[in-house]
Amino acid sequence: MMKNGDLEKNGGTKRRGSYNNYYKETSESEWRSWLVPLIVVANVAMFIVIMAINNCKHNNHLQNGSGQCVAKFLGRFSFQPLRENPLFGPSSSTLEKLGALQWQKVVHEHQGWRLFTCIWLHAGVIHLLANMLSLLFIGIRLEQQFGFVRVGVVYLLSGIGGSILSSLFIQHNISVGASGALFGLLGAMLSELITNWSIYTNKVAAVITLIVIIAINLAVGILPHADNFAHIGGFLSGFLLGFILLVRPQFGWREQCHLPASARLTSKYTIYQYIFWVVSMVLLVAGFTMGLVMLFRGENANKHCSWCHYLSCVPTSKWSCSN
Repeated sequence: MMKNGDLEKNGGTKRRGSYNNYYKETSESEWRSWLVPLIVVANVAMFIVIMAINNCKHNNHLQNGSGQCVAKFLGRFSFQPLRENPLFGPSSSTLEKLGALQWQKVVHEHQGWRLFTCIWLHAGVIHLLANMLSLLFIGIRLEQQFGFVRVGVVYLLSGIGGSILSSLFIQHNISVGASGALFGLLGAMLSELITNWSIYTNKVAAVITLIVIIAINLAVGILPHADNFAHIGGFLSGFLLGFILLVRPQFGWREQCHLPASARLTSKYTIYQYIFWVVSMVLLVAGFTMGLVMLFRGENANKHCSWCHYLSCVPTSKWSCSN
């Protein structure tokens, strides 16, 4: 169930000393991070393709669009008028055509692939920069510690989990972005810290810091035009996946070969790590199954939770959440 080896270990190097101030381990395997930078490059390349297809200078003229394209000197890569897209990006119709998440198309036109493709699209330069800088900051650390296979699985499944929850609650707008996958990495960091509690020092400080970062990012999600359901769905998926995929042997296991047999640990993992693994696996499978069944049956989750819409947008005197 929890294997000793890592699928990616052949690409790693051994190092002595602690990886950061939170570890108690005396030696730690570290892998070279290449998947996270590759994901960043793929997202940037995809955005360039999106802007080329959008071709604001040409299409805005044909459609008699109101407002002028931004940064016209970029030619076909110029941005939509700021009244239409304040994030310096393409039109919503271009995003929809290229795979944005849209409930109607997923459910009634059987385009379930949009649950995956929307993760690779971004609404604008600001959106892209915010997500990719966050991914580099969070993802490289995790990939160095756990390798590309596990981090890649967490990233993709969290992104899809965020897409499922978003589709269940937001049914009249499109949604794009890697935010759900990023929140999945944050969730995995938190559960990894919890399940591997014995190998850390400064545990309380680490937990508080991480919770504050997550809370601030979720709070930003209640602003208009932010899809907080994707954030929440991604976070919950990543949190459960962290208990399943990011488990470490308990402190002292790796060094016990140097100890006499009478002093060696009897179990590689603690009992609570096994409990977390089983419970998380059950909840993850049940959550994805129930979410997909509800989605493809055309269910509107707002009917089952009358207050949940406040998790994604809180109306104030400055803005409305009606759309």
